Amino acid sequence: MTRGIHGRWVRFAAIAALSMMLAPAAGRADVPAPYPGTKTIETSKPYGALVQSLAAAIKANKMDFAIRMLKASVPAGIEAPIRFYITENPATGNASLTYRTPSSVFNPYRNAELDAMAAELDVIFAKIASDAVK
Repeated sequence: MTRGIHGRWVRFAAIAALSMMLAPAAGRADVPAPYPGTKTIETSKPYGALVQSLAAAIKANKMDFAIRMLKASVPAGIEAPIRFYITENPATGNASLTYRTPSSVFNPYRNAELDAMAAELDVIFAKIASDAVK
């Protein structure tokens, strides 16, 4: 009897998986920014140039907050590193820079020390983004 139930479950799972694969793409549209504090900067730079500019901007702004963040909140360590995300518009060849502000990333932890550090990081991230897209 277990075999029969198992067999039905396998068939159901296969049908469900197949129906999800065949679902129209319009039903799976992306949400442009599902999290608060998401910033996107469209640039006229091509992808490779923005990658190089971003790397230089990060290096120039010398970020090292990991130890301070962990002293404030060990659980918040899962958020590190906060990332910059570069995408390319295939139609134009121009790249965009997207990131979440550190204050929005760390806000759910409700920790005053972490909030103070995140406010400092917001300024640094904005500077890095500004330097990268120049």
